Amino acid sequence: MLSTSGILGYGFAEESLRIGMSRNPQVIGCDGGSTDPGPHYLGAGTSFCSRLSVKRDLRLMLQAAVAARIPCIIGTSGGAGGEPHLQDTAALVREIAREEGLSFPMALIHAEPDRALLFRRVAQGRVKALAKLPPLDHATIDRATRIVGMMGPEPIARALDQGAQVVLAGRSSDPAQWVAPAMRAGLPAAPSWYAGKMLECGAEPTTPKEPDCLLVTVHPDHLVCEPPNPIRRCTPLSVANFALHENSSPIHHVEPGGLLDTAEVRFEAVTDRAVRISGMRWTPVETYTVKLEGVELAGYRAITLCATRDPGLIAQVDDYLATHRVKVAAKAADFGVPASSWRMAIRTIGRDAVMGAREPQQGTTAHELGFVVEVLAETQEVANAVLAMARTSLLHADFHGRLCKEGNMAFPFSPSDIALGPLYRFSVFHTVAPDDPYEMFPIEHERVG
Repeated sequence: MLSTSGILGYGFAEESLRIGMSRNPQVIGCDGGSTDPGPHYLGAGTSFCSRLSVKRDLRLMLQAAVAARIPCIIGTSGGAGGEPHLQDTAALVREIAREEGLSFPMALIHAEPDRALLFRRVAQGRVKALAKLPPLDHATIDRATRIVGMMGPEPIARALDQGAQVVLAGRSSDPAQWVAPAMRAGLPAAPSWYAGKMLECGAEPTTPKEPDCLLVTVHPDHLVCEPPNPIRRCTPLSVANFALHENSSPIHHVEPGGLLDTAEVRFEAVTDRAVRISGMRWTPVETYTVKLEGVELAGYRAITLCATRDPGLIAQVDDYLATHRVKVAAKAADFGVPASSWRMAIRTIGRDAVMGAREPQQGTTAHELGFVVEVLAETQEVANAVLAMARTSLLHADFHGRLCKEGNMAFPFSPSDIALGPLYRFSVFHTVAPDDPYEMFPIEHERVG
């Protein structure tokens, strides 16, 4: 199986694709998305990769798949796997097919479950919370802008069984698109799931790391990873390092339908560029569950970025920012904006912007500091207004020993204030026990070209 990159739209070397296809893979594919970029894209229904870059990757993949008469599978289409993401990806595929004269059967697997179904599953006690969230209730479901279910390999395998050559899946478990064709070919679950783990991020199990292709050959009791690009290598260390990717446990990987146990896995160099992986185990679970991901609107944001290299201000930056907060609150109240309708965060770049209050290195010896000022409010108008007050205060406020009689801050952009629009937050991180692995993921077929 040939994976072109970690995310559709990240790009890959065309020569890598050519070499990979010369090895006669039986499947070509790419994961289309992730929750890593945060909740915005699921809520907004947009992709975090550009249409231009996604179309480039898709064009090359579709041309290769059609020429070789093999399946092309995209998981978590459009970046987040919701209905608008799936439809946008399907539109791109149709557009490419028209431009290139391609023809193939395509399946769309939808991943936004019916809200009425979720209400029933909650009432039946078949929904459980993850990540220390409260139990899912009707109000949370109603507030959600969008909810998706994370499909396992079963709907993808069914789409292939039903004749699809190109499969566009909504939200799916990252390895699922690879597990489906491997198990459909009769291979055991353990090496199939481990192969999916390797393929989900393209050339990440290689050195040097960069978005690119990875070829994995699955056998009944092991698999072999090798990058097509001759400048990259899979080594036991690079593969073992990637095996720790995105898991709370280094050896127990929970997936739809079971547990992948890697406690006894062995990594052995086959050549100086290929690694054999064996010893993985798969334990099915009694109750099949599907992860739910949902977001709700939290408000509207505006930000500004600025910086100072005034040593006097830097030496008393904590007091300066504390006074600044009080002044902004007073100004907002004067303009009739109640404190309950907005919040402000200031990230100090060069001191504690990454870890905030958890930063262990207190104090700073920096000669310059940057500030990201963020205002979250109930409306965009209020967010913009409070941010403008905050920017003015930060720029002109006095402080002890101040020598500069003009602005305290340097602003890299004009306009200085940037309206970011709606802010979404994750509100649904739960699992649901469906009647079967297919009930939440209807499949739609069409002939393209």
